[in-house]
Amino acid sequence: MAENEWLNKDFYKVLGVSKDATETDITKAYRKLARKYHPDLNKTKEAEEKFKDISEAYDVLSNKSERQKYDAIRQFGMGGARFAGGSGAGGFDASGFSDIFGSMFGNASGMGGNGSRIRFSTSGGGNPDINGIFSMFGGAAGRGGSPYGQSYGNAGGYSYEEAPSPQRGDDRNSKISLTLRQAVKGATVSLSVDGKKFKAHVPAGVHDGQKIKLAGKGKPGLNGGAAGDLYLHVTVKPDETFAMRDSDIIMDLPVTVGEAVSGGKVEAKDIDGNPVTFKVPAGSSSGTELRLAGLGVQRGNQPGDLIGRVQIMVPAKPGLMLKHVAKEFDEKAGDYLAR
Repeated sequence: MAENEWLNKDFYKVLGVSKDATETDITKAYRKLARKYHPDLNKTKEAEEKFKDISEAYDVLSNKSERQKYDAIRQFGMGGARFAGGSGAGGFDASGFSDIFGSMFGNASGMGGNGSRIRFSTSGGGNPDINGIFSMFGGAAGRGGSPYGQSYGNAGGYSYEEAPSPQRGDDRNSKISLTLRQAVKGATVSLSVDGKKFKAHVPAGVHDGQKIKLAGKGKPGLNGGAAGDLYLHVTVKPDETFAMRDSDIIMDLPVTVGEAVSGGKVEAKDIDGNPVTFKVPAGSSSGTELRLAGLGVQRGNQPGDLIGRVQIMVPAKPGLMLKHVAKEFDEKAGDYLAR
């Protein structure tokens, strides 16, 4: 943030700390607020803006020299300060800021080393122009122009120019398409950003529509600022046999009428093509879910299950004898349907 914006920013209020807060107090306040408003934890637009303000405040107040300059500049802006020479009563003693302005404008900034002071008094004219404040100290800031930042005055051919602030790079967005098996098992994908190729790991159990954050893979920062992040938007292609529900993998399990009525063991294949056996309890109806523990999504220490959803199958073209047997079955079974 440019220093000429500091007059309108109360960083102490943003972090909720007093003006004499220690570095530890400032860090604790920042961490507490960051956990509440970080974009990864709070997806609202208000939280995103709040997090930017918190980060700006912390960047300044956690840096000793930046905090000193901030406090000095804020002091100048209170009540419409004006400068006057001498050391008369009622003025503001600026000797406490000599180190700050010495580093900003050189040792011969006009403050002097023999007890000379700068006095402030209010004029009621509103907040001063920050450029005007700095131009009054330009007498020994160094000659000539500077390749850095914005000029704050050029009295007598001299100038002070602010060094540019670090700026975080913008985020990027990209799309990837996965098969259901890749989503279940996880996958390594090849990506390219600005002509540079790299590989990224997609964790097991990602869902359609999910976003994956790749930290530091966004656009580069400016003036030493951190790079932005890359967000991968995931699309999972539908599968004819399997589906994913949380950490479970679901498949239809075809069974015959006899298996559904009497019970039995039904063979099937999991998502890797490996044979598995479901035990069908007697009296199972279509929609009954049978579980094979631990054969679902392997996410962390609690893997999901493979679920076989019973689907009772009948012949597409039953013969007369089969129809007769089916009617006889219904008669013997009685009224078991809840219609």
